[in-house]
Amino acid sequence: MATIAVIDYDMGNLHSACKGLEKTGATTNVTDSPEDIAQADAVVLPGVGAFDPAMQHIRDRKLAEPIKQAIASGKPFLGICLGLHILFEGSEEGSEAGLGIIPGRVKRFRSEPGITIPHMGWNQLELTQPGCPLWKNIDPNSYVYFVHSYYVDPIDKVVDAATVTHGSQTFTAAIAKDNLMAVQFHPEKSSDAGLQILSNFVSMVKTAVLI
Repeated sequence: MATIAVIDYDMGNLHSACKGLEKTGATTNVTDSPEDIAQADAVVLPGVGAFDPAMQHIRDRKLAEPIKQAIASGKPFLGICLGLHILFEGSEEGSEAGLGIIPGRVKRFRSEPGITIPHMGWNQLELTQPGCPLWKNIDPNSYVYFVHSYYVDPIDKVVDAATVTHGSQTFTAAIAKDNLMAVQFHPEKSSDAGLQILSNFVSMVKTAVLI
């Protein structure tokens, strides 16, 4: 049975992330153990909250290198919301350095008439990597659920797997590069489309285990 390590670094939504994965048939292990992360068949890095506390907790628990090693190993890896942000080099939200796995920074939405900050609620994806395994059986016009005031801005846009528009601002909603995938929205709160995305990730894990 494939096991997915869900990394616990005291930054929220572990229960809902696990529940969503388990609905699709996954076996999850909530952990902050580097050994568990190394031994798992896949890794999910969820999170809600602020960038600096997240990075401080990751470093205090000595999780930075295990996360990097898990990604480098080729096992399926999924970041969710704050778990997307901390893959980047840094954030306008704070002063801590991020993991630096994806070149680029996290930026705050610009204020403009007619938009709300935080960006909260349902919004429509534009799939920029239609062949990304996360999007299998996903309607190209799907709506998913967002809650955030900051967005990622990768230097190399080739990693963008989906974008979304809020006001006049179009930003990265998901990235995908080889085994590394991460989303700004909350798939576990995104109804059928979100569960399909999680199911697609679990299918990737099961396929990787069989290879």
